[in-house]
Amino acid sequence: MPSVIPFFRDKVVLITGASSGIGEELALQLAQSGAKLTLAARRKEQLEALAVKIAALGSAKPLVAPCDVSRDGDLELAVAETVRHYGRLDVVFANAGFGVVGPLRKLSVADYRRQFETNVFGVLRTIYAALPELEKSHGNLALIGSVSGWVATPGASPYNMSKFAVRALANSIHAELRRAGIKLTLISPGFVVSNIRRVDNQNSVHSSANDPVPAWIQMPTAPAAHQILQAVARGKREQIITFHGKLFVLIERFAPWLIRAFSGKMSPVYESRSSL
Repeated sequence: MPSVIPFFRDKVVLITGASSGIGEELALQLAQSGAKLTLAARRKEQLEALAVKIAALGSAKPLVAPCDVSRDGDLELAVAETVRHYGRLDVVFANAGFGVVGPLRKLSVADYRRQFETNVFGVLRTIYAALPELEKSHGNLALIGSVSGWVATPGASPYNMSKFAVRALANSIHAELRRAGIKLTLISPGFVVSNIRRVDNQNSVHSSANDPVPAWIQMPTAPAAHQILQAVARGKREQIITFHGKLFVLIERFAPWLIRAFSGKMSPVYESRSSL
């Protein structure tokens, strides 16, 4: 377990998409740091199992709040339950998301709409639900974007579009949230070990599916989550996670033609992923 981060001690923290991957690891490390947690996701059983695991490790048992970020009203209920239980809300991680991928001709407008409902409007629902409480606490808001919000690759246009939108949203609202006393951090991970590439275009998990991204390039979840928490604790505006992610963003900014040449090699990855 990475070292604890004192900033989060006694902070009340809500995490969406907390049932697996980065969200689960954030919860484990935040609990170790002494945070008071609300775990939100669609899969109640996984949330309850995680809450039991955290309690067994000696931390306070988190509040479980089953929640679908694509559904109106769920996040307001999760925030209200958090405030009833803990008395306030200090930090929010808008982490819930998945990826719709595939060639343009095999996708429909409904596929793009489904992608945006979770990855973009789900983030907006999270912000709107949490905003009044974060204004009271002068808290922190972390949006989990992606390096795909900087570098668009073939075969993943819905996902790329959604993450570009999240980055644009973060850049647009950063100043106004700062004036309200809220510190906004955009997190842009590259390839991190998680189940996101085992989730099909209908947002269903296939845990036995092969991950199309080579294991050697994936950052383990624990150090990735630790870097995310450090960035939020320091109030950074954006943190790009993984060395390869930082490299891709650097190339995109200063030598984009290299990305165009490389992107063709990524097509088989997304074609494999879209067959789930």
